[in-house]
Amino acid sequence: LSSAPQQSQVLQPQLFLLYSSGSENRRHFRDRKLPGRSSLSVLVPFQEFRTDRRRGAARIMGRLQVVWLFLLQLVLSLKAQENYVLDDSDGLGRRFDGIGGLSGGGATSRLLIDYPEPQISEILDLLFKPNFGASLHILKVEIGGDAQSTDGTEPSHMHSATDENYERGYEWWLMTEAKKRNPEIKLYALSWAFPAWVGEGTGSPYSYPETTSNYIAKFIQGAKEHHGLTIDYVGIWNERNYNITYIETLRSVLDSKNLGHVQIVAADGSFESIALDVLKYPKLNESVSILGAHYPGTYSTADAEATHKQLWASEDYSTFNDDVGAGCWARILNQNYVNGNMTSTISWNLIASYYDGLPYFRDGLMTAIEPWSGHYQVMGPIWTAAHTTQFSKVGYYYLKHGSGAGILKHGGSYVTLMDADTKDFSIIIETMSHNHSICIRPKLPEYTVANQTATFQLKGSLAKVTSLNKWVSHLSFDGTTPSQYFVKEDPIAVTGSVFSIFLEVDTVVTLSTLTGQQKGAFKDIPPSKPFPLPYSDNFNKYEVSSEAQYFADQTGVFEIQKASDEKHGNIMKQMVPTRPITWCNDANQAITLIGNISWSDMQVAVSVLLESNNTSAFVATSVSNGGCDIAQATGVFFWISGLGTWNITSDIEGKKVLSSGKATISQGVWYNLELITKGGIATASIDGKVIASAVAVPDQPGFIGMGTGGFYSVQFDNFSMRQE
Repeated sequence: LSSAPQQSQVLQPQLFLLYSSGSENRRHFRDRKLPGRSSLSVLVPFQEFRTDRRRGAARIMGRLQVVWLFLLQLVLSLKAQENYVLDDSDGLGRRFDGIGGLSGGGATSRLLIDYPEPQISEILDLLFKPNFGASLHILKVEIGGDAQSTDGTEPSHMHSATDENYERGYEWWLMTEAKKRNPEIKLYALSWAFPAWVGEGTGSPYSYPETTSNYIAKFIQGAKEHHGLTIDYVGIWNERNYNITYIETLRSVLDSKNLGHVQIVAADGSFESIALDVLKYPKLNESVSILGAHYPGTYSTADAEATHKQLWASEDYSTFNDDVGAGCWARILNQNYVNGNMTSTISWNLIASYYDGLPYFRDGLMTAIEPWSGHYQVMGPIWTAAHTTQFSKVGYYYLKHGSGAGILKHGGSYVTLMDADTKDFSIIIETMSHNHSICIRPKLPEYTVANQTATFQLKGSLAKVTSLNKWVSHLSFDGTTPSQYFVKEDPIAVTGSVFSIFLEVDTVVTLSTLTGQQKGAFKDIPPSKPFPLPYSDNFNKYEVSSEAQYFADQTGVFEIQKASDEKHGNIMKQMVPTRPITWCNDANQAITLIGNISWSDMQVAVSVLLESNNTSAFVATSVSNGGCDIAQATGVFFWISGLGTWNITSDIEGKKVLSSGKATISQGVWYNLELITKGGIATASIDGKVIASAVAVPDQPGFIGMGTGGFYSVQFDNFSMRQE
């Protein structure tokens, strides 16, 4: 039996004998080792063995072991040759809507905007530049709602009904940069939370559907008027119950404002209920363009398909971006269509650019968490995405199931994407094994994949092709051999409209008539470095309404504003006036974090101005966590209150008091706070005067933080921190 065939070669039976170790054998046959076999054994064609007999092969016969198990494996490999047809004669399948990444849900790109040049441009090129890296077709962003939405808060464009600002946050910047690199990229916006005024005190965005619809419309209009950005798709409320009246109202409001081009995606949850309602209610059916579900496990529903709407995995992946994460991404990019007829898959998240210690660390297509050093990591999911994205555009078409898309007989899947005009096409094949492609959710049922030979017959307009360009990723999990991503190999020959290809387990292959793809890279990525300490910031270098570098808001929104007195110039100010309509369990206190969750023995100082007597503010060390569990954060919190008191507590709620006292604190006056924690002992000062010392506190590592006792304005300036 022959070994694996190369490209389109036809299998020819040939008998091999396996020689065990032996010095004479190794010397004589050392150049005949097959790739992947131990150096202690070699395969020798039987005909050659007959020739060697004349040179003393009788001695070697004493050491000969015919390994029947190995021969059996080769027989099974030969048996695994299967035939597939690729044919567009009977028309094309569903329209391809693109592969995307999600920035937000929340604050997942927070550290990216703080990167220096040239690294920030390099990262953006790897994400968005066509035929270079991930080359994404869709950028989905959070419509900031002033509330925690997984890894932080993103600011709303309207903190109040009378406030409009289209410069806050970084999503405007990110969409602009994506469009610079790919003018054809589609933009998709979705809310996780809403400012409180939208619900007029009810806690629901659906109580006044026209108010909420106008709020969303203003975001879309602001994108166009202030940044020249066209929003193509808009969602409802991320992973929360939808409201039919609101969806229909949103469609009506968008149409009335000449935003009829904006397609509504519903409902960024599951397929089941929205599909039933779309089938039941004609006006809802007219309002919704696309059904979008999260983490569908590659399957849609019969009702969803019965709507005849485009089906999307509008949020998927959410998996640690190692090789298993790359395998997860490769598998679902194919099988979301093969199993579920989904024509778009969007990764949460676009880029893991938030602190280690926040939820779902490194669940992005690549990692960029060190703007101070410029270091970033290009991970495998970038390149498993490239197998599809660099060979397709929005508006291409899948070939139909059974005529260009399906499950491989021995595990894995294949899809074919075609340009209906030029007839260029690309075949994307993946053979990811179960344990090497597990996504974070849902649970992946057991299945098996084997090495196999697939023979493809090209029919219809595909039949004229004589060769296909070949790009391959081999994912390795043996602990010694690194994975090889997006490698260009020699073209594969097509003879008589037929070709065969040997497919190893845990491989991704793209075969295409297209050219111009590349594995983009940059030289001299800076090495990783720890956060630079000591660190200080007086906030004067930033634009008003922006965020100070490296700070990650976890409840509330801290923006750069002008101080109430000229002496202090720019300051950082908490801007959210009322607890928002939240997505998760925000704290009742506003807090922003900075640094490293592993820090201990720290000093932090900041100047604070309370704008009202009935307010309070704090600085903190050893903050245990952020994200949706921020309300349960522990650490060491040093508070001052406009009522003339100070406290040291071990919780963000200020209930677990470790030390307290009175101080002269007045509104409109700047006070310099300092907190030092070392070895489980805290010292606190106001304006250089020690007011508490030798206070026993939790001896735990954590972030540095500062914040307010509620949703009101407090000004901060002259921040500094160091390690003791």
